[in-house]
Amino acid sequence: MNAENSQPEPGTTAARQTERRRAFGLPDEVGVAVALIVLVVLIGIARPRFINPFNLLTILGNTTFQGLLSLGMVFLLAIREIDLSVGWMFNFSAVFSAMLMTMGWNPWLAACGGIGFGAALGLINGVLAVGLRLPSIIVTLGTYSMFQGLSLVVNKGRAIVPPDTASAFFDIVSAKVFHIVPVVAVIFVVIAVLLHVVLRRTRFGYRVQAVGSNPDAARLAGMPLGWIRLQTLVLMGAISGLSGAMYVGFRGAIDPNEGSDFALIVIAAVIVGGTPLSGGAGTVIGAVIGMLIIQVISSGIVFFGIDATWSTFVTGAVIVLAVTLDQFVKYQRRRSREKLRAQP
Repeated sequence: MNAENSQPEPGTTAARQTERRRAFGLPDEVGVAVALIVLVVLIGIARPRFINPFNLLTILGNTTFQGLLSLGMVFLLAIREIDLSVGWMFNFSAVFSAMLMTMGWNPWLAACGGIGFGAALGLINGVLAVGLRLPSIIVTLGTYSMFQGLSLVVNKGRAIVPPDTASAFFDIVSAKVFHIVPVVAVIFVVIAVLLHVVLRRTRFGYRVQAVGSNPDAARLAGMPLGWIRLQTLVLMGAISGLSGAMYVGFRGAIDPNEGSDFALIVIAAVIVGGTPLSGGAGTVIGAVIGMLIIQVISSGIVFFGIDATWSTFVTGAVIVLAVTLDQFVKYQRRRSREKLRAQP
């Protein structure tokens, strides 16, 4: 495997599929984007108030914090890893930022501290996973409870409300561009574009996909697998810290259990968006659309007058559907490879 080239080898099934997409000018995310549009239209036909621009922008704003986490999870799934502790890294980082603010720190510096703290939590996950040579899903199953317990100890089981919510930090993060578009949504989109470029156009992104595609070949090509895993888990932590710090600025407080159910929602969004569980590929833009699909479904439940507690069931159903689709895609790819080998 060529470490610095993410293009498929000529003549392979992947190469033919890529050439076909290029010929028609269709990006990989077109299918899930069409699904999102159809879903919005169907709900809008039944409940016209749903497609009110204000409501749609509110959905986009509410997508931001979990959506940011999904961007980092794309890199992890692409490298065949899963981080179950993302929700509590988000919460603990938000608690850390809010605590610094209550101690008199400038909110901007406190927010930067939260991002650094999140990166440190990701570093803990990375060091344990690489050092113990364990899958990150096993390590983060333990750190999930560790981060949860430490966060609850620090916040004493109570919401933390920074004393000076009238500062510029809170005004800017909670503001709306032209009084319509939430600033946090703009930040979310900008970061999504940047990480899309990182995954598709940088050496780090190429290596992540190469390691996820074939770890043995990547090792033979001289790629430092442990270092790449560590970098990816630190990136996940830093994004969790950013999301947590922004949440404090947007809401003006952090509840003790906020983020506890984020992990499964984030993983579901990434898989729905087109990133396979089998690794080797990922789509940041698809993760954004996948998270929007989940949020649209949750919001649609409310508009149809269904008890909001059903949203938990819907999230689980989306996860099952996402995994089923992932297995179906893998089956189709396997059949295509077998047919290709059977040809004379």
